[in-house]
Amino acid sequence: MKNKNLFLALTLAVLGGLPGQSQAQLQINSGSQYLMNQAKDMSTDFGDFTNIFFFADELSSFDVAKASGTVRWKRYTLESRQAFNTNTVLPQPLQMLDFPSTAYVNDPDLKFTIGFVSPRTLRVQMLTTPVEPREESSLMLAGEPGKDNSWKATETPDAVTYANANGSITIEKAPWRIVLRDAKGKVMTQTRTLHDNDSTQAKVIPFNFIKRGSDNSRSINPVFSLAPNEKIFGCGESFGPLDKVGQKVHLFVTDPQGPETDQQYKPIPFFMSNRGYGMFMHTSAPVTCDFGATNINVNRMFMGDEAMDFFVFFGEPKDILNEYTEIVGKPGMPPLWSFGTWMSRITYFSQKDGYDVATNLRKHKIPSDVIHFDTGWFETDWQCDYQFAPNRFSDPQQMLDDLKKQGFHTCLWQLPYFTPKNRFFNELIEKDLYVKNAKGELPYEDVVLDFSNPNTVKWYQDKLANLIKMGVGAIKVDFGEAAPLNGLYASGKSGFYEHNLYPLRYNKAVADIIKEVHGENIIWARSAWAGSQRYPLHWGGDAENTDMGMLGTLRGGLSFGLSGFSFWSHDIGGFVTSTPEELYRRWLPMGFLCSHTRAHGAPPTEPWLYNESFLKAFRQNAELKYKLMPYVYAQAKECSEKGLPMMRALFVEYPHDAGAWLVEDEYLFGSQMLVAPMMESGMERDVYLPEGKWIDYQTGKVYTGGWHTIPVGTVQAVILVRDGSVLPHIKLAQNTGEMDWSQIELKVYAADASEATGLVCLPADNQLHPLTVSVKGRQVKAGGLEGKVKFNVTN
Repeated sequence: MKNKNLFLALTLAVLGGLPGQSQAQLQINSGSQYLMNQAKDMSTDFGDFTNIFFFADELSSFDVAKASGTVRWKRYTLESRQAFNTNTVLPQPLQMLDFPSTAYVNDPDLKFTIGFVSPRTLRVQMLTTPVEPREESSLMLAGEPGKDNSWKATETPDAVTYANANGSITIEKAPWRIVLRDAKGKVMTQTRTLHDNDSTQAKVIPFNFIKRGSDNSRSINPVFSLAPNEKIFGCGESFGPLDKVGQKVHLFVTDPQGPETDQQYKPIPFFMSNRGYGMFMHTSAPVTCDFGATNINVNRMFMGDEAMDFFVFFGEPKDILNEYTEIVGKPGMPPLWSFGTWMSRITYFSQKDGYDVATNLRKHKIPSDVIHFDTGWFETDWQCDYQFAPNRFSDPQQMLDDLKKQGFHTCLWQLPYFTPKNRFFNELIEKDLYVKNAKGELPYEDVVLDFSNPNTVKWYQDKLANLIKMGVGAIKVDFGEAAPLNGLYASGKSGFYEHNLYPLRYNKAVADIIKEVHGENIIWARSAWAGSQRYPLHWGGDAENTDMGMLGTLRGGLSFGLSGFSFWSHDIGGFVTSTPEELYRRWLPMGFLCSHTRAHGAPPTEPWLYNESFLKAFRQNAELKYKLMPYVYAQAKECSEKGLPMMRALFVEYPHDAGAWLVEDEYLFGSQMLVAPMMESGMERDVYLPEGKWIDYQTGKVYTGGWHTIPVGTVQAVILVRDGSVLPHIKLAQNTGEMDWSQIELKVYAADASEATGLVCLPADNQLHPLTVSVKGRQVKAGGLEGKVKFNVTN
């Protein structure tokens, strides 16, 4: 017990966790059992006194022309040190005891390389072994990264610097250090060395890798500085505060059961700083990012991977997102119909249900494009067998055809797990299409499809293709978070590297077959990893029907957008229980002023099942989005080309407005509209407006930048348009297929501006066309669409 308490005190000083313990042990010691697929905390390994630590010490060799060389890593051990009333950690140089000593190196020289990808992107790679990894393509990358020659080298006795107009990277030789500077020469961040600690204690363990005493495996721990007032954003669909400084974020795919916890369906190993840089950790291993949570000086990336492969980006948020998505792939552009209303619940059980929903949507004049059948369209609820239940769907082909004639696309739920009662369970085992355990058998009671196996992908896609050929428009790519961590995969890798990749493989498999059959890039997915943005779209999971569920949902969407994803949706009103009407009303504008819109959850979700007043409010929100469809579609197209989010944090457009970096309960819908949802009951709310003037979309009232208390309009949210904007509108239609794109209304929003600008993108040519309207003369320049589209200019 004494030894255990000593370890606890030591680690509180260094990491904030118990060294040398697995997460299972951590959960047990905290009074609860470890549960499968909870986030893996990699930081605990880096406080384990049984591990050997190697600190990046000096640049032992370097070819400036090739930007490649070796770093000497000094061998250390962690020792406890008494300081009157506490025990602290003091790293001590270690002379190895390895046998035979002639076979091993005490302080190894290991490869270190810098690659120049673009004028704003660098690649930094470090190995912890002399063995070069084998060449293989990465599913996370869109292709082979480019090469750029704008970075010019300067060498001094103490350092090597590569610089261009956007910034610089300096490699200090002894002690070894990487320093990133912006275009003005200001230090943005730098690696931490042992020399940054004083002589009496080690408050921060520096940039290191470990060799575990348990199995001699290695993991690397890059450690970078944080600066006063630095803010970090990204890391996927995180539901906590947008600024990650002060947080410990686990990049490990889980099913958090909703957007109210610190775990994620969609962690993404990418982040950006308000100091002008971003980083993509090119790995699928678990990572724990400690952004100043246990020491305010440093950003510590506790990586499961034995190698470091980082892409570093220079610039403002828009630059960084564009550069990052050049590496991992631009967000795919979904079809026009997907931007319409998706009507759903858990669940519609029959052909009659489908017809009834379609009839009511058209009867009540609620514009909509998609009807989703959730977990009950097959014979046994939740038991996916890719067939409509014959006793409840007498003629599914006729139903799909009839719905299509009424302007409805359909979406079907499924999942990649097969219980022992599923009719495909034995077939999947016999055909060897599942993830295995160390014995070569089932790691779980269920069969988990192994999407790293091409035979599995073909089997799975064949099943989906039958449905898609019938006319099904989209597949709900549910779950995907439970790939066995200790499983063995056809890729030759274990679940340690495949677990996080599983959602990407899953997303790709579904998106590819839909594109092959229909030529459209569309899925509806819950889980994701870096690269999944190529396969839109994703939704926010099973939110509580509460104000905090709404806030967590909004935070998740904004954070996801700051991680390279343009398209995202959520369940309006929450999922878990029947949504209270008052909350549902307030949630509607956030649901419709989002790239994609779905009503889904525990019944009733359909507005006609509430009351006439609510039905009217729902219809009004739907009509708002459908009239705005030219704006929505054009903004979506620009987002897909530049890696920008449709629902974006204010600072993406206003990086020089300090206040914009602080707001997390408002957002920009595209580049020109600001939406402030009602997060609590009331008829007004405090709203922060970035610099410039803003016009209320519903009342026309003009506001200046700064804080204001603004009443909601008929649509129960604050909706503003920035000065000098022209928003293209279209005549209301009940589905996107009935829209007349030959006539577009241009609504001008101008307070001081003499000219209003915007974008239009016709689905027929899918090209962006800039719009310019003179405020006084109403002359229109439409980027070559003059004479092809009739534009009507209004205020």
